[in-house]
Amino acid sequence: MKIAIMGYGTIGSGVAEVLRVNQDILQKKVGEPVELKYVLDIRDSIPEDNDKLINDFSIIKDDEEIKLVVETMGGIHPAYEFVKACLESGKHCVTSNKALVDACGSKLVAIAKEHNCNFYFEASVGGGIPVIRTIYHNYAGENLTEITGIMNGTTNYILTNMREKGADFDETLAEAQRLGYAERDPSSDIDGFDTSRKTAILLSMASGNRCRHEDIYTEGIRNISKLDFLYAGKLGMTIKLLGSVHQIEDQYFAYVVPMVIPKSDPLFSVDGVFNGIRIVGNCLGTTMLYGMGAGKLPTASAVVSDIIAAVRHQNEFQGIGWSEKMISIEPMSSNAFSYLIRVEGTYDDIVDDIKEFFLNEDSVLSPIVLDGRNDEFALVTDIMFEGDFMENVKEFEAKTGRRIFHFIRTKKDNSDDI
Repeated sequence: MKIAIMGYGTIGSGVAEVLRVNQDILQKKVGEPVELKYVLDIRDSIPEDNDKLINDFSIIKDDEEIKLVVETMGGIHPAYEFVKACLESGKHCVTSNKALVDACGSKLVAIAKEHNCNFYFEASVGGGIPVIRTIYHNYAGENLTEITGIMNGTTNYILTNMREKGADFDETLAEAQRLGYAERDPSSDIDGFDTSRKTAILLSMASGNRCRHEDIYTEGIRNISKLDFLYAGKLGMTIKLLGSVHQIEDQYFAYVVPMVIPKSDPLFSVDGVFNGIRIVGNCLGTTMLYGMGAGKLPTASAVVSDIIAAVRHQNEFQGIGWSEKMISIEPMSSNAFSYLIRVEGTYDDIVDDIKEFFLNEDSVLSPIVLDGRNDEFALVTDIMFEGDFMENVKEFEAKTGRRIFHFIRTKKDNSDDI
């Protein structure tokens, strides 16, 4: 099979490298050679020492020898128009582009079906972690009730280093940028939008219908401080940015937020630039996928796995994806959490007020106080709906005159004695 790559940045060049290094392995697995014929680079100037490089998309579209196209350009336009045209020409398409899959995935799957070819997107979530194929194939017989994951290596690196070094956010972000783990403009990562797009793709896969990442409540890590980690550490817990989807009967819940998690959570030990995705099925129970969630070769490896699938199924539509029917996501106020809250002052004279707004009648106040500080303390509330919690915060501050400096959502876990 002859193929083309559109986009020759980090991922595109990685795909070309994997195809070159593992060409013999690929041929043995698919029964025919996989030959890279073109690499599209639409920039004005391209190197002249590579006879595969072109800057005219129509060459790929009109070449009947090209049976598969890999899209690693990024963004929605012109990636969507190029992929759409390839599918309409009966060419299989593989992408690592989460923005494209999130915004246009259902349309492109429908076009692929119409023209009896395939649209694959394994590398759009989790880099080298095979989560898309796992959900579609391995867990096809499961009712997936929850998918929760650390899906952004930049934010996980920052949070890991804040915990280990006791540093604040701005300092750690600057270090991540110096080391190349964070972009010059890191907003998509640190504000949670990268994770939100991946969460939307996972919810679409699990539900079989489309959702928009704009409808997912998204909160990044800019407001996480070293004090938050000190309080979490006192509980034997840590802080991670999680994308999470839950299904309860016919209701869908989804959010991207920093959360305090206990050691019993398999995501607790996912550190640095690694990613982890926890999947819960009604019969399966809990399992987790772990690995490099980004990077040139891990992501390229996932792309190549899709190339193999396309060669093996080159004469049939596999149907990986979801319909264009939109699903409704429940509002964030309908989710229930415990909350790690940091309260101004000392707790001695406001115990009754704390219990009134944040604890059940039979709960015991267990304040967390850091050595040498009497300007604030922390506690973990009982479980309450987010809407009720937000209202209680306002009422507590109005009644006591004390500020809630910050709160982070969590799940109480008795096994960790918190």
